[in-house]
Amino acid sequence: MQQLKLAALDEEDLSVISAQVQDAVLKVGDIRYYPADRHLVLAMNRFAWDGEGSGARTSNERRRSALSFARAERLRAQNIRQDAKDAVLSLLAINFVAADEPAGRIDLVFAGGATLSFDVECIEAQLADLGAAWATEHRPSHETD
Repeated sequence: MQQLKLAALDEEDLSVISAQVQDAVLKVGDIRYYPADRHLVLAMNRFAWDGEGSGARTSNERRRSALSFARAERLRAQNIRQDAKDAVLSLLAINFVAADEPAGRIDLVFAGGATLSFDVECIEAQLADLGAAWATEHRPSHETD
């Protein structure tokens, strides 16, 4: 499987990235914000959902990936202990809430009620795999209503 490299410039593109990073795990210390550049970067181990449904998948895989957002400001964390750098977060979804379009708010929704929200002038996100995949025994699953 080739390394994934995606860009998002609108809400539809962002929903594609959201689907690819669902169930990614990262440590709080893997979240970096560069205020002078208004740039947010998250290093994560994403579950490789791409290729799903092709019938070719024989094992579950994770990949080291970087997710970045440009033009990010006013970061707000809820239920994330910023002093617990080794605490593990499981990313469930990325949501965009429009304000004065193309501006709005992006919410990174994590398991357990944790959220990282920030304002953006416009959607400008990138997701890139950083290396080879590795096998994992655990496949994420979610209860459905």
